Amino acid sequence: MVLAHLSLLRELVERCETLRGRLASDGSAETARQLDDVTYTLCVLTGTRRLETALHVARDQLAEAMHGSSH
Repeated sequence: MVLAHLSLLRELVERCETLRGRLASDGSAETARQLDDVTYTLCVLTGTRRLETALHVARDQLAEAMHGSSH
């Protein structure tokens, strides 16, 4: 169950990065809506309220899981 959560975190972080890049280049309302949706989900999963904080927490959790699995 934890691995599914980690894979979801990884997927959401990657999706946020992709959508932020796309939004910077196309500025479309659809891309903005998709980013808002992913941001909301990531914030809920990390217990945060801002995208940058959510990304930081998610990356920390992913790094900790990777570090923990190497022992």
